Amino acid sequence: MIMGVVTDDRQAIIHLMVRGPTGQEQEIEAIIDTGFDGWLSLPSSIIVPLGLVWRRRGRALLADGRESVFDIYEATVIWDGEARRIPVDEAETALSIQVRPGGNVLVRSLSQTKSG
Repeated sequence: MIMGVVTDDRQAIIHLMVRGPTGQEQEIEAIIDTGFDGWLSLPSSIIVPLGLVWRRRGRALLADGRESVFDIYEATVIWDGEARRIPVDEAETALSIQVRPGGNVLVRSLSQTKSG
């Protein structure tokens, strides 16, 4: 289980440790989106110092109908005590969701929520 907090700006925040391929680490504050699917978006100011390995280019359709092309890297995150390799989209912007200020954030794996 991962605990976080909802900020006054109504962002659901958790802390994650991100690791590069040669062991460099950086703790980040991650904004969890309601559509969270295990991918992480990071700015180049974190990707470059960690030396993340480029894997491929990605495309996304934006809400305004434009297409965005971006680079996808690979990183390791410490997720609920376990190291997991994940894809990382290079993005210089943040996401937001609707939440209640002062509320808590709780992230559970799907297997935990299905059994409980």
